[in-house]
Amino acid sequence: MTTSPLLTGLSERLPALRALYEDLHAHPELSFHEERTASVAARRLREQGWEVTEGVGGTGVVGVLANGEGPVVLLRADMDALPVREETGLPYASTNDGVMHACGHDMHVTWLLGATGQLAARREGWHGTVVAVFQPAEEVGGAPRMLADRFAERFPRPQVCLAQHVAAAPAGLVGTRAGALMAGADSLRVTLFGRGGHGSTPEATVDPVVLAAAVVMRLQTVVSREVAAGQQAVVTVGSIHGGTKDNIIPDTVELELNVRSTTPAVRERVLTAIERIIRAEAAASGAPKEPEIVPVDSFPVTHNDPAATEAVQTAQAAEFPGLTFELTSPVPNSEDFGAFGTALDAPSVFWFVGGADHTLYEGVDLEALIRDGIPPQIPSNHSPRFAPVPDPTIETGVRALLAAAAHWLAP
Repeated sequence: MTTSPLLTGLSERLPALRALYEDLHAHPELSFHEERTASVAARRLREQGWEVTEGVGGTGVVGVLANGEGPVVLLRADMDALPVREETGLPYASTNDGVMHACGHDMHVTWLLGATGQLAARREGWHGTVVAVFQPAEEVGGAPRMLADRFAERFPRPQVCLAQHVAAAPAGLVGTRAGALMAGADSLRVTLFGRGGHGSTPEATVDPVVLAAAVVMRLQTVVSREVAAGQQAVVTVGSIHGGTKDNIIPDTVELELNVRSTTPAVRERVLTAIERIIRAEAAASGAPKEPEIVPVDSFPVTHNDPAATEAVQTAQAAEFPGLTFELTSPVPNSEDFGAFGTALDAPSVFWFVGGADHTLYEGVDLEALIRDGIPPQIPSNHSPRFAPVPDPTIETGVRALLAAAAHWLAP
């Protein structure tokens, strides 16, 4: 471990940070409903001496700490949980039935509050201004909502934006890459129209359930037959809703689709193919009405500024000798963090911090992990069994965030 003044006293804070993490994990809140989490963040920031603004973009919290002349650094953590029923068996498992911190945003809030505590207590070790952003609703695009709430006019404009995410990689590892890091994502809601009737006389109907099945199966050919082998894309139909009873053919079926892509050209090709297939299958079924295809969310590709990423990697390699890695290609997950850098015209860097129990990785080396990704038997983000180990994940995340920020804030 380095002897950075920003880390002095961190070890003494770790028990309190673990208690904070367990409390946040036990009380997850869905997107734009993070009232309790936001209150915890705001209260702790005020106790640390930060200037605090609540209600930014809904339930967002922004803390500002000025410490003399120097750069402005934005540090961001997301707060929302997912509609997942927890199956971890943890003693601090969710008390909100059907809602879980299955993506690790409770860990992100803990990391940022740990870093803000250190920055407030060790002001002799840095100069400049830090903007700590506790963002709501990352799962549904909360960053644009905060930015639309006059973020640029209300808070100091940063020279760099930094954020991190817990991953199912072994705890203690830290990794990223320059350029495209995470895929862009588009979500679509599709309504297919039929003509309902009795299940015993399907010839008198246009069955939208059969139409939906044809659409789902045909969409599986988009990536396999319309995207080049060297390019990346994912098409997922994550939700189908239609019908009320086994012997009633419904009038409509609703699908929810998710699309991942890493370049604008692939994104356009995939979205165009999806619309073509949906409309063609509806026509082939004799649908009485054109399908409705409604965009719901759109997340841009998470792009790491090359120069800023090199600086972060150098700082973190010094902080974690032998425990940093570089991804060889973008990952298919998506994020809305990049909206801050784009809107504020600042370089941004995003990285991953491992949080999985090392015993789950027996026989898996780092090169295999980078090459093949997370093994399928290990619960990953969005799984009801996703459970980062607090030790050393909490400490690693705080240190990683402070090491990166110190590159700009060092006196």
